[in-house]
Amino acid sequence: MDMDGVLVHEEAAIPGADRFLATLREREIPFLVLTNNSIYTRRDLAARLRMSGVDVPEERIWTSANAMAQFLHDQRPHGSAFVIGEAGLTTALHQNGYTLTEREPDYVVLGETRTYSFERITAAIRLIGEGARFIATNPDATGPSLQGPLPATGAVAALIQRATGVEPYFVGKPNPLMMRSALNAIDAHSETTAMIGDRMDTDVVAGLEAGLETILVLTGVATREAAERFPFRPTRIVRSVAELVGEIGGAAPAAAKP
Repeated sequence: MDMDGVLVHEEAAIPGADRFLATLREREIPFLVLTNNSIYTRRDLAARLRMSGVDVPEERIWTSANAMAQFLHDQRPHGSAFVIGEAGLTTALHQNGYTLTEREPDYVVLGETRTYSFERITAAIRLIGEGARFIATNPDATGPSLQGPLPATGAVAALIQRATGVEPYFVGKPNPLMMRSALNAIDAHSETTAMIGDRMDTDVVAGLEAGLETILVLTGVATREAAERFPFRPTRIVRSVAELVGEIGGAAPAAAKP
């Protein structure tokens, strides 16, 4: 399931989210919380969720930074990277054996940060021009804040792409790669798994392309009317995860199993 818009909204728990997670634990149904946010480590996110009234252990959280680090480890073990991002991304890369450097890196890795530096963006452009591979955590052009939208990884990636002529490879949602890495993390199979999200363009399409059932909740970005404009449809639309509590408490249909 996604995190923002599904379990929390602007750092406040969505009504019924705590009961939904408690029911999953009682029924011993494995789950994973996915987020394209690469700023925070899994431990940080678990702490932030607890402060919002939602209890999710850190091992049940999977970020685009974790998916990125796993992907790079599989592609080029013990490689090197020039990173634009925060602790969530650098920690994940270190844990997967990567060295962070500004000299002849294998990759330029772009993630989320609230303090994008013109100097580091310039350095990234020059390193890509010298042959470094360009990869980014997620294509989201904007992110939410209490004051309104903020420029996010996708917007900065577009700037670097325009300057270099090199298109980045995005690892996070909607890339099915992130979904498959999440399935592997909880030893789940696509045929018996559902993706719950609040966005058609990331959550639902990623679930569909990975072969999962998809459940769209209306507690975040999407509305029923907006969902109808897409060429693909979720398996189900519910008002919130609270609607699923009764189902998983009894004999749940396959589409309701996260």
